[in-house]
Amino acid sequence: MGGASACFPLCLLLAAAQLARPQTPERPVFTCGGILTGESGFIGSEGFPGMYPPNSKCTWKITVPEGKVVVLNFRFIDLENDNLCRYDFVDVYNGHANGQRIGRFCGTFRPGSLVASGNKMMVQMISDANTAGSGFMATFSAAAPDGKGDRYCGGRLEKPSGSFKTPNWPDRDYPVGVTCVWHIIAPKNQLIELKFEKFDVERDNYCRYDYVAVFNGGEVNDAKRIGKYCGDSPPVPIVSEKNELLIQFLSDLSLTADGFIGHYKFRPKKFPTTTATPVTTTFPVTIGLKPTVALCQQKCRRMGTLESNYCSSNFVLAGTVITTATRGGSLLATVSIISIYREGNLAIQQAGKNMSVKLTVVCRQCPLLRRDLGAVH
Repeated sequence: MGGASACFPLCLLLAAAQLARPQTPERPVFTCGGILTGESGFIGSEGFPGMYPPNSKCTWKITVPEGKVVVLNFRFIDLENDNLCRYDFVDVYNGHANGQRIGRFCGTFRPGSLVASGNKMMVQMISDANTAGSGFMATFSAAAPDGKGDRYCGGRLEKPSGSFKTPNWPDRDYPVGVTCVWHIIAPKNQLIELKFEKFDVERDNYCRYDYVAVFNGGEVNDAKRIGKYCGDSPPVPIVSEKNELLIQFLSDLSLTADGFIGHYKFRPKKFPTTTATPVTTTFPVTIGLKPTVALCQQKCRRMGTLESNYCSSNFVLAGTVITTATRGGSLLATVSIISIYREGNLAIQQAGKNMSVKLTVVCRQCPLLRRDLGAVH
């Protein structure tokens, strides 16, 4: 008893000191996938900030309270870089199953806020056998569907006509680090006509920084991309192939501009469509066009520059000619791709990380192609 009572004041002081010690918040532990619910939270690649593991597929399903929408903000991203994000990437979807893909991201570019159309969102990260970074970390939060602010944009548009615009339009420039996705859905028997009234997006020859991309269908899919636009010239009017269009606007973390406002309306399928088709490309790939004397004896001239023809071209790439063969007055060329800026309708073949494409030059002397010719555009 004496020993216990002698210890009492000292033990009490030790206990008080323990209670008074500042508590260090626990660092989140990120695992491969999971179910996340609530008003807000964190999401990150497995083992972040350490290297993410190879050959993994992780899926996170986020749910916020009914009546709210999910907003996802990437705080950090460092995945293997690739122009087409084919190897290691993060996909973000509306909903939990069979949802519309809002975007695919890789490298170190950090997209702006991603807003779901409802209270559910799915994030999926896939890595191949070779890893090359620390992965990603993001936060999610719940927001009102009609929330305002310089980063809230995008949504689902189902009325027969309507408008869409960049944040802050027309009062001031759009903000940096924004990602907006508008999904327009018409009835099954109708098409969508799209026109930009005003357009001013940071100019770049290849639209690498800030841009607007328009896709047939309901997800970001390069195979269905109608065009990618920037600069201060409005794109020509666009008509969808079917009853859905997806419009994606992305700004990076540097220069901005006035932005844009566009309008859409539904129309019956029976009207003849006037979709914007690419007019010219330095490789004239024309299906069904045969070489003729009238066509192929014309003087071969380069019209304009790569920059001036970029927006009207079906595809733009840099590569090296590795094989050529003639067939009926035309030239068949196999090009090893160095870099691709616009994929268009190309049927790209892939072996490991090497990409190539077969091109048909209708008149084999124009443009003149030969083996080992570098930097082909």
